[in-house]
Amino acid sequence: MSEFKRKIEIYKNHFWDFYNKQDKKVQDKIDWVVTMVQTTKIVPDKFLKRLTNTDGLWELRVSANNGIFRIFCFFDEGNLVLLLNGFQKKTQKTPKSEIKRAERLKKEYYENKK
Repeated sequence: MSEFKRKIEIYKNHFWDFYNKQDKKVQDKIDWVVTMVQTTKIVPDKFLKRLTNTDGLWELRVSANNGIFRIFCFFDEGNLVLLLNGFQKKTQKTPKSEIKRAERLKKEYYENKK
């Protein structure tokens, strides 16, 4: 049996802007979670969860350095995962502004893809 693989792409530079502001420990954990999403067929909810009341948005869930970080993403064409924006979560609820931003980026992606 061949090794399971998802293709990870980054849409625009919002993810990198977020990633590059994090310290090495957080970056390492983000890398670990992204690799897991890439290579694990069924990723535990603890690391990848579908957001309810959104148009197919998912979040990568990263805990590192006593912080909680979220990276929005979505699936396109089966095994392609597009990373959008990331943020540090400071409250129980995900800020609406971050969700709106991710939804806008996803919509933009599909508009530019045509």
